Amino acid sequence: MVKRFFFFAALAAIATPAQAATMEDEVRAVFDKYIAVQNAHDLKSMRSLLADSPDLLWISRGKPVWGREAALKSLEERYRGTWRIDVDRKELRIISVSRRVAQVYAPTQLTVGDPGVDPAKARLYINLVMVKKPEGWQIVSILPILVAPQ
Repeated sequence: MVKRFFFFAALAAIATPAQAATMEDEVRAVFDKYIAVQNAHDLKSMRSLLADSPDLLWISRGKPVWGREAALKSLEERYRGTWRIDVDRKELRIISVSRRVAQVYAPTQLTVGDPGVDPAKARLYINLVMVKKPEGWQIVSILPILVAPQ
């Protein structure tokens, strides 16, 4: 009986780090797809990454955008001009909040501009929260923080 307990305890200890790494890999893959989709201005693919909820929150230009449809409409307008996100991969962090919730912290440079206007560059700390749903990891909030120029 005691041997069996230690065997299962050892097995659980080995399985736990593997599960955490798998979660991080899954979240990182969705985040990488999010950046690629943003830079490709691909609204159809963005739809599948954003949670279909009126509680989805994206802070954009200092104002809240609530819900997937409103976020997609805002992105559609932004995609008409210059819209590019470059992530500092060395500083990217995936934080496990629970087995089904993760936060992504990503220092980035956003290059943005209306059509026909020279784009501006801004440094941001993107904070993204993802929830694992039956269809996979989806984004439930996008909270960028503007970094003051130094």
